[in-house]
Amino acid sequence: MPATPYIQPHHHHSLPSLYKPPFKTPDQFSCNSPTFPKFNSTPTSNTYIIQQFLAVFSKMESKWRKVKMALGSNFCVYVPTADADVSPPPSDAAMLPPATPRRPWSPVLRLSRSLSRSSSSKKCTICLASMKRGEGEAIFTSECAHSFHFQCIVSHVKHGNRTCPICRAKWKEIPQQGLAPPMTVIRRPLPRQTSNRHVSPNEPAVFNDDEALDVQTSTRNDNTLDWSYSTRLLLKTYNEVAAVPRRSTADDFTVLIHLKAPVSTSARAPVDLVTVLDISGSMAGTKMALLKRAMGFVIQNLGPADRLAVIVFSSAARRLFPLRRMTDAGKQHAVQAVNSLMANGGTNIAEGLRKGSKVMKDRREKNPVTSIILLSDGQDTYTASGSWDSSSGVDRNGSNHRLLVPQGIDVPVHAFGFGADHDATLMHSISETSDGTFSFIETESVIQDAFAQCIGGLLSVVVKGLQVTIESASPSIQVQSLKTGSYRGHLTPDRKSGRIDVGDLYADEERDFLVSVNVPKETELTFGDETLLLKVHCSYTDPMTEETMKLASENVTIKRPEKVGKENVVSVEVDRQKSRLQSAEAMVQARTAAEAGDLTRAVSILENFRKVLSGTVAARSGDRLCMALDAELKEMQERMTSRHSYEHSGRAYMLSGISSHTWQRATARGDSTDGSSLVQAYQTPSMTEMLTRSHANSLQPTRTSLASQAQPRTK
Repeated sequence: MPATPYIQPHHHHSLPSLYKPPFKTPDQFSCNSPTFPKFNSTPTSNTYIIQQFLAVFSKMESKWRKVKMALGSNFCVYVPTADADVSPPPSDAAMLPPATPRRPWSPVLRLSRSLSRSSSSKKCTICLASMKRGEGEAIFTSECAHSFHFQCIVSHVKHGNRTCPICRAKWKEIPQQGLAPPMTVIRRPLPRQTSNRHVSPNEPAVFNDDEALDVQTSTRNDNTLDWSYSTRLLLKTYNEVAAVPRRSTADDFTVLIHLKAPVSTSARAPVDLVTVLDISGSMAGTKMALLKRAMGFVIQNLGPADRLAVIVFSSAARRLFPLRRMTDAGKQHAVQAVNSLMANGGTNIAEGLRKGSKVMKDRREKNPVTSIILLSDGQDTYTASGSWDSSSGVDRNGSNHRLLVPQGIDVPVHAFGFGADHDATLMHSISETSDGTFSFIETESVIQDAFAQCIGGLLSVVVKGLQVTIESASPSIQVQSLKTGSYRGHLTPDRKSGRIDVGDLYADEERDFLVSVNVPKETELTFGDETLLLKVHCSYTDPMTEETMKLASENVTIKRPEKVGKENVVSVEVDRQKSRLQSAEAMVQARTAAEAGDLTRAVSILENFRKVLSGTVAARSGDRLCMALDAELKEMQERMTSRHSYEHSGRAYMLSGISSHTWQRATARGDSTDGSSLVQAYQTPSMTEMLTRSHANSLQPTRTSLASQAQPRTK
């Protein structure tokens, strides 16, 4: 058998002598031999050389295919025979450049260092993952000789980019899905092995391997927002109108309870955060690259007392690493783990969420603030799907989305639907069941901003476990109803008292609840010209000190004159919150009609309420929230003009709006993370500050590695 050709770069001197067999003399086959044509750089001469070689060595056709490729790059060839002493000619060392290290010679095909390097440890600059052999990825090599994962570059081109991401050279030929690209496919042996070297193949049965809390740094996080707080929760009440005549009654009198969280300045409560990320095949390419960048931003902005764990899921779920403090070493480890992710497989959201909640349940120690971030761009391929029933939250085909949330979970799940193909109904149901929010990331480029807005809030929690208690001041006064949106309200059977479970508040965050009571005629509690209606109490936990805080009781009174005049106008504050809740109700009704297939009726519901909204006291006074509600309702109408439009973005946009208005918390909707957008009525200063950081981070070159994001911020 002939040996494999040995190829060395061509330098303008003669080819080293060949072994005698199958030639009579060494001169018969050298670059200076009269019988051997000289090498030059023209394609014509190279083609002639190839033809000469194929004529002389017809029996080595399969081997010379490689030689033919090599000659296209001006290589000379040395071919030993099988019975020859396999050692390189003495002159080879002199042919190499001085800076090139000498390597042990072996009779295998060797290319120049520049060519071999391009296929070894190279990384795809789009998704930042390696292009090593054995990873089962198709490789695309462009006209400018730069290589990428084929799926990554197809996604890159799909978004209108026709230039090389590295050198910005304009391509004449662009790759397209479904066409045979100039690529190398390296098949992965089965069973599939994960490419993430940071993942232990055997996860523990119990996730109690969380890193211990650092008491010394638990109250300070130098690398995060400059927030701490020193004042208490603010509680105020507003009556629907200022007075009710002494001899009159009111069966449905509205009282507004307004709460505002303390302002922050420098220290904050540390966070335990678990991110549950979709890495199914649909996340390949640009989506995966943007997700890695967004996660790098999250890691960068966590402090040394914060702990992070990352769960990823495709056909199955796995934990990348346990809850770990985000010290410099912790950040470096986290960035490396995230950077190694590759998209592949199906979408098993339930398994990913189960494993994420298990991390929270099994941890040995707990930081004061806890949360789960869930992101997915597709349909759960392991859960039956069907049409939605608004009355039960169950698919008519039998799938209960709420069953996907693990039993007993007491951690809010903030869900992010990524792109047009995600299951918005599922993601919204998960967030609602766990007291989290649902955000719709319509544009891929805003994923980092959406995460930034969310963690901007999580890193500024100043109130935990807030409860509001309402008590009737007289046996003749009853609490008729509590209008709380998505918050849980409880009324006693005798309607003498009620309770609202508010939970956590971010710094500067506000909450408004409407309480409906009856106002009797003048009672024994009427002193002078006022009647005492309600007593409102608040209690919560300070997340920094773990102390229980109780506010002094707020008495709700109403004036009782003999007659009321024109000055007895409706309160703008109360009317604003009525409009907010009625808008959310109109959105729910319109969505129910849309899911039933009646888009015309759905649009009509929104249009009719917009007319009602325009006539309210708050809207006529130019209230900003009412302006935002009208703009949002109009946007929803435009996204329901056709079935395709509704399913493509209308459903998700509507569910994100419902989530925002019923929880009174900012969510992402398309590009609405922009603070100037009217949609962002609930954005807090901490969210705005984090978004500013995200925008500054996005201005950095796209080739910036995640490792650079792990460096501590310097001031």
